[in-house]
Amino acid sequence: MANQEQESEKHAAENMDVLASTQTIVKDALDKLGYPNEVYALMKEPMRLLTVRIPIRMDDDSVKVFTGYRAQHNDAVGPTKGGVRFHPNVTENEVKALSIWMTLKAGIVDLPYGGGKGGIVCDPRQMSFRELERLSRGYVRAISQLVGPTKDIPAPDVFTNSQIMAWMVDEYSRIREFDSPGFITGKPIVLGGSHGRESATAKGVTICIREAAKKKELNIEGAGVIIQGFGNAGSYLAKFLHDAGAKIVGIADAYGGLYDADGLDIDYLLDRRDSFGTVTNLFKDKLTNTEILEKDCDILVPAAIENQITEENAERIKAQIVVEAANGPTTLRATKILSKRGILLVPDVLASAGGVTVSYFEWVQNNQGFYWSEEEVGKKLEGVMVHAFDNIYRLASGRKIDMRLAAYMIGVRKTAEASRFRGWL
Repeated sequence: MANQEQESEKHAAENMDVLASTQTIVKDALDKLGYPNEVYALMKEPMRLLTVRIPIRMDDDSVKVFTGYRAQHNDAVGPTKGGVRFHPNVTENEVKALSIWMTLKAGIVDLPYGGGKGGIVCDPRQMSFRELERLSRGYVRAISQLVGPTKDIPAPDVFTNSQIMAWMVDEYSRIREFDSPGFITGKPIVLGGSHGRESATAKGVTICIREAAKKKELNIEGAGVIIQGFGNAGSYLAKFLHDAGAKIVGIADAYGGLYDADGLDIDYLLDRRDSFGTVTNLFKDKLTNTEILEKDCDILVPAAIENQITEENAERIKAQIVVEAANGPTTLRATKILSKRGILLVPDVLASAGGVTVSYFEWVQNNQGFYWSEEEVGKKLEGVMVHAFDNIYRLASGRKIDMRLAAYMIGVRKTAEASRFRGWL
């Protein structure tokens, strides 16, 4: 029990750091752009944060009360947009930071959205299918007055998927029948989902890896890649890169990491991963998640959780390119160390923007009642991500700053300008 409490306190401190570090870069970005301090005062916290308590009847007939959150960072540009995560370590500060990141992502890929984020403190791995359904529906009932296709649009995130989105849209349709199709994205295709949505985040990361490799004059074919995280994004990414000729030399999940300098059998691992993205529990000889980051590779992709590359291990990273598929995997101090060492770091707010981009495509398709092919979705995503990468790389090179600060500068500008034009500032 004492160890669990210590872990919980440690995670809470890390999430406080994530919010504080996000606010620090937002401040730096606004200062670089020449905005006055009141713009930062508006953007450093969400405009709204709803905390809800959700009573759920469990399978053993007991009642358990869950805590949930929904943060809406800024709606100057348009409705807020962001995922809902189910995780035992969800905290208020984490949800706040993630909502700010969603504003930045929307600005980077030029979407008519502000940032939103939601989460429920729970462990879905310890819950039955029916318990998860009751919790999903209970969350929608609790937040229904603040969300909708013109207000705030949820989507999948950590430990949530298209089935959970289906339960949520069904519950919302009982409350507001007339505007339910565009209420949520990441739905199954048969309920108005978009082709390409499930793999969108990984496709966006793959495009960023390809563009970064060009800048480093590195050939993707034969390049050694380590992917820390084997969930939805990490597994699709491994498959896309493997099929493109890259050598996946390392992968990791919640139980540890696997490494082989000659390349892992990705199809074998994908075939044996469970629904939570874990496969290393089937192997005896494993590395830790920290050790896998420091192994030899050309491209390192942290695709798991926050604060994985820190000032303690940044000097030992051997990759030429680090592409952040996870949210906040590299601390500010580690970012500076990697930059000094000449390692090209593609930040999370750019690399993982493929998900929100195709979510936007889904929302557009719902609104117009006309649906696109997977090929058309892929072509549109390609154009958006390449344009965003080029903009950020050009700004970083021109200003001689790292790509994270450049991404934040581009990401905050749209919301800052929209707030100014509305007369808020």
